[in-house]
Amino acid sequence: MPAEKLKIAFIGARGVIGTYSGIETYYEEVGSRLAERGHEVTAYCRNYFTPDVPAYRGIKVRRLPSLRGKHLETLSHSLLATFDCLGRGFDIVQFHAIGSAPLSIVPRLVGRKTVVSVRGLDWQRAKWGWFARNSLRFGEWASAHCPTTTAVVSKTLQRHYEEAHGRKPTMIPNAVVLGEHRPIDLLAEHGLEQDSFLLFAGRISPEKGVHTLLEALRPLPRHKKLVLAGGTSYSDDYIRQVEAAAWDEVVFLGRVGRDMMEELYSACYAFILPSVMEGLSIALLEALSYGNCIVTTDIPENLEVIGSAGLSFPPGDVEALRGALAKILDDPAVVEDYRRQAIERARSQPDWDEVTRLTEELYLRLHRGDPVGDELLSSADR
Repeated sequence: MPAEKLKIAFIGARGVIGTYSGIETYYEEVGSRLAERGHEVTAYCRNYFTPDVPAYRGIKVRRLPSLRGKHLETLSHSLLATFDCLGRGFDIVQFHAIGSAPLSIVPRLVGRKTVVSVRGLDWQRAKWGWFARNSLRFGEWASAHCPTTTAVVSKTLQRHYEEAHGRKPTMIPNAVVLGEHRPIDLLAEHGLEQDSFLLFAGRISPEKGVHTLLEALRPLPRHKKLVLAGGTSYSDDYIRQVEAAAWDEVVFLGRVGRDMMEELYSACYAFILPSVMEGLSIALLEALSYGNCIVTTDIPENLEVIGSAGLSFPPGDVEALRGALAKILDDPAVVEDYRRQAIERARSQPDWDEVTRLTEELYLRLHRGDPVGDELLSSADR
């Protein structure tokens, strides 16, 4: 246990008690572990997302309203949270995602140490129009210049910040926790059996490439179903496009709970992620943790997760994806080989305890005024 006990605020995610993305997962997994280590952690949560409870897993819950909508929800909630936190004596205020990054200067001006944690370059998402995209580009600039320090989840992002902003942020990866395979209970209600389906999990939005997956699968033999697990994020036109392109063997589950998600990873024949942009995909990390056969795009962020423990193809290349899918559908032995490689790679990755250790070390260095940066390495890198 560290001698110094810190008061820490998390700002920028939807909240706790229900994961939506990697940020909410981080809130719960790292926040609860920091609390176990004696720190006081407050998670700023949106009223509609988080139940009215005083605490969860040792994390203090501070619920505030937000303006619901594609463009104002994150900004309005983060703005309220930023000014709310100023009088609460926090030692560290951590902002999550680039949309909230400009606000990190505010606590800093009154003597607080601030961190902006970057999991992806949100301005690249196709759902944004010109104004929102350029606002998020400014958010990226602010994430490098407004906080006391910046943390990123991948070496790819770290290189980007060096090249684009002349700053080398601290790299603290997302965690990989070996998945515990579950029996099929909930899936049976949807007519799904072991190895009977391919799985996509994530937001159904243009950058995830679900349309490419459907186009690649269309002419292939349909002895496997395709399960799409995930909701939309202000991309209603896109999800209607996907639904129109689908067929009977495509199963739309929408956003699912943790138990269902664990069954899906446990039972799928293969996990497919045809995304054209990522930060460091939690869904891909979880697929790795369950030893899934993985097919994904060869963008650097995805290759950083799977290495050679999966099949990859150029983003948007329907023919290349079709070839990879045909390879695994035609030969179960190939699937088994990639499953073995995936679980071996998962065992070599940091878990949430390691990510918490790195995060705590960063906080303590900031609090003491010590230098921070690339010297914070996981045990796998040492």
